[in-house]
Order: sequence, then structure tokens, then C-alpha cells
Amino acid sequence: MDGKMLARLGAVVFVAIAITATVVELTRTEEPKEDFSTRTIEPRRDPLREAQRRCQQLGQQAANNAECLRVWAETRDRFLGRSPAPASPTSSEGR
Repeated sequence: MDGKMLARLGAVVFVAIAITATVVELTRTEEPKEDFSTRTIEPRRDPLREAQRRCQQLGQQAANNAECLRVWAETRDRFLGRSPAPASPTSSEGR
């Protein structure tokens, strides 16, 4: 086999592969896209988040509100990945 014949054979193989790829691409059918604009995802209800909003609305008064102080402590623990602190402190802490 001489060089010209080998080049022609390579060209024919290349064209055959290109035609096959084109036919496969043209015959492929598109699956219908799901319309995400009509679906709404309800966020799950988080009581801690609701308590944070309530404390935010209290403004300066929240600094003296025991419930808000508890909510902030729980939020801080959740953020830092710590387990919640005990509900009531022990009777003798560092006295």
C-alpha cells in the first residue's frame, strides 16, 4: 500500500465517522424540560427562625427579654455546632 492509498483510506474512514455522528445527533430526540417556574418549594417551618424574627421586632427590649436570650443562645449553639447548654445552671459555679 502506497502513501496516497493510505491517505485516501484515512479520509474515507474520517468522513464515514463524521456522517455517522451527524446522523446520530440529528435522530436524537430531546426530552421535554420540566418547568420549574410553576413548582414552588415550601421551606420547612423552623420555630427557632420565627422566634428570632419576633426578637428582632422587639428591638432594644429584646436585650432584657429572657426568651430572646434563650433563642440567641440556641442560635449561637446551632451555628457553632455545639450541643445545647443545660436549661438551668448548677448551684455552685466557680464561687
